[in-house]
Amino acid sequence: MSEILRCRSLRYLLFFASIFLQFLSGFSDDSKNSNSGKKAEPHASSTKTGTKVVIILLGVLALSLFSFFLFKLWQKKKREEQYARLLKLFEEDDELEVELGLRD
Repeated sequence: MSEILRCRSLRYLLFFASIFLQFLSGFSDDSKNSNSGKKAEPHASSTKTGTKVVIILLGVLALSLFSFFLFKLWQKKKREEQYARLLKLFEEDDELEVELGLRD
């Protein structure tokens, strides 16, 4: 069973590594223009694209952290509500004892 998990984790690692390498190839300089003897133009579009990718990744990261924070807050609220319900369930009800004749 652990061998299957190791194989899956290796597969996921290779998948994410290939995606990461795709991003790296987008950030690298184009060496074809420099070999042809032409004057290399600055890659303004690639830097704009790189900046957009970084901003999008930061936005996704911020959104996921915010979602995680809200989830933990919701869990805490639910836990407190359940604890309050439990306390209410087990608190002594004097009126019930008097009605049943257990206590005067």
